[in-house]
Amino acid sequence: MNARGMVVTDLDGTLFQSRHKASPRNLQTLVELGVRGHLRVIATGRNLYSARKALRADFPVDYLLFSSGAGVMDWPAQRLLRSVSLSAREVARAFAALSARNLDFMVHRPIPDNHFFHYYPAGGPNPDFEARKSVYAPFASPGDRSAPPPGEASQLLAVEPPDRRPSVYEELRAELSGLTVLRATSPLDGRSRWIEVFSALASKARAAAWLAGERGVDPRLVLAVGNDYNDRDLLEWAAHACLVAGSPPELLADFPSCSSGDDSDFAAAVEAWERGQL
Repeated sequence: MNARGMVVTDLDGTLFQSRHKASPRNLQTLVELGVRGHLRVIATGRNLYSARKALRADFPVDYLLFSSGAGVMDWPAQRLLRSVSLSAREVARAFAALSARNLDFMVHRPIPDNHFFHYYPAGGPNPDFEARKSVYAPFASPGDRSAPPPGEASQLLAVEPPDRRPSVYEELRAELSGLTVLRATSPLDGRSRWIEVFSALASKARAAAWLAGERGVDPRLVLAVGNDYNDRDLLEWAAHACLVAGSPPELLADFPSCSSGDDSDFAAAVEAWERGQL
């Protein structure tokens, strides 16, 4: 059965704002969207393990696009529908590029075990890198910088300290042409930059487009809501897009913003969309 429309929202900083949970108004908006026949989709950079820590099995959404679109899950059924990986050759290529720039980075196992990773410190101070290792301590293992781990990977994630200038993000995008290279603000310290490398088939926009096709959603009836750099491709793809308050000025120059004043900017975006104001 085709859906009436589709709303795709980022999670941290968007659906979840300052209190790291959905406001009552945002939750009610999700419920009402379902009643009106719209697909409710979360598109997050979190891996599946992390997403499950933040979302209950009965959370009122239909699909989860996790690891920035590398995986797609039917949320109520808890069934994995789609996943993509970097080939061993692509892993080696990205590994060499990150190593050459003296970055601290991790290489993650394929989905659904992509909360496991090997880490490769460069040697200098990097508190955010160490913090991420600590968060995933049971799943993190030291790697050997002289060679990448064998086989496929879901992603590589490098952490740039906030005082590292200039960022190597644009260099990596150019060198790793043909792969998806994303930047995001660290959800841990809110200042460091994460540079993530995925398969060319992985992105929030590609996953959302795949899902819309599978469910027969008219692309003209899609709203995307985000707050950070790694939402850009999704916001550009969607027919209607909105940023929440506090998004980077670079994004606010290109997309409208919706503000509610009560941690319910997602609900404000949906209301504006349904009134035809986006």
